[in-house]
Amino acid sequence: MTEQIKSTRVSAVDALRGFAVCGIIIIHFLEHMNFRTLPEATALDTSIFNMVMFLGSSKMYAIFALLFGFSCYIQHHNQEKKGFDFRGRFAWRMVLLFLWGMLDLVFYNGDILCTYAIIGLLLIPFVKASNKVLVAAAIVLFLQPIELFHIFGGMINPDLKPLSLGVFKLWGPVMKPCAEGGFIDVAMANLKYGVHLNVGYAIEHGRFTQTLLLFVVGLLLGRKRLFLDEGNNLKMWTKALVISFCAGIVFYTLETSLPSLVESRTISSSLRTLLSMWRNFCMTTFYVSSILLLYYRTDFQKILHPLSYIGKMSLSNYLIQSLVGGFLFYNWGLNLWTKCGHGVSFLMSIVFLVCLYFFCKWWTTNHKRGPLEEIWSRLTFIGRKN
Repeated sequence: MTEQIKSTRVSAVDALRGFAVCGIIIIHFLEHMNFRTLPEATALDTSIFNMVMFLGSSKMYAIFALLFGFSCYIQHHNQEKKGFDFRGRFAWRMVLLFLWGMLDLVFYNGDILCTYAIIGLLLIPFVKASNKVLVAAAIVLFLQPIELFHIFGGMINPDLKPLSLGVFKLWGPVMKPCAEGGFIDVAMANLKYGVHLNVGYAIEHGRFTQTLLLFVVGLLLGRKRLFLDEGNNLKMWTKALVISFCAGIVFYTLETSLPSLVESRTISSSLRTLLSMWRNFCMTTFYVSSILLLYYRTDFQKILHPLSYIGKMSLSNYLIQSLVGGFLFYNWGLNLWTKCGHGVSFLMSIVFLVCLYFFCKWWTTNHKRGPLEEIWSRLTFIGRKN
């Protein structure tokens, strides 16, 4: 069973992960590595930005998170077959991931790796929990308890304030060096404020809870072998495709209308976050279902399969895009955020992805893992003799 799952990861799952990585890179380039404003935005720039953000923002990271949970299952399952309890090593692996995130912060203030590392530690108690416990946890997390607390709390207490962890005031200190400072200035500001900024932003905007939800769901999908083309799995994904599409339309309609009808700022804000997270979950499910069905049942697999080269090196590619993106758009590099519209930035991201594809294809043809993935794996098992 383990070998079969490994084989499937190389094809369908890695292609899915590659799709997410490509989407993340395109979004980051359009955002100019968190510079969302333009000196003069044309109608075309605005249209491209809005369309890409609607289709991809949060959804690409959501796919990434789902597959993070699936990878957690694979790692624990493989080690369990050898007679090892991987939970301790997984905790150490999250410490290493946090350090990778700190390295990423040197180049880019929007790092997600530190946040994933922290949430990953919360996944450990679920590794050996029953499927019923996983389902129950997923339901609770899907309901966004923090937002529900503020919605009902706002009904009881009109003076209740929206959740704030002081994140907004940190944007200035991290973005000013990017616009005016040198490389050292950017690195120092990001290392000082980056973790608070990104983890706090995730909590304030429902992404922390949503990410843990996707970790748990990915773990459950791994147990159920639902990423494999066997049994009635594709029928399940077909149903998920239809349901997620219909539910997504409903949640989007509510998201764009309901919050504006509520006078309470706290209730309105939490309601908007709640509906946004539900819509994003539906769109993520739609993407995953679509890609798996296309991969397993159509000739579209020939187009999707090359994404697996990028997916196999997701950690390496994530840090490469931070380094390249920082150089392209920040003041310490080419400072292109002041010069490039979203249309040009989109084309730049495509050129970068083409180059990244050829590099990843060459590297994975000659190596088992990506360069940073290899270091991460070796450090994960440091000290083990067998």
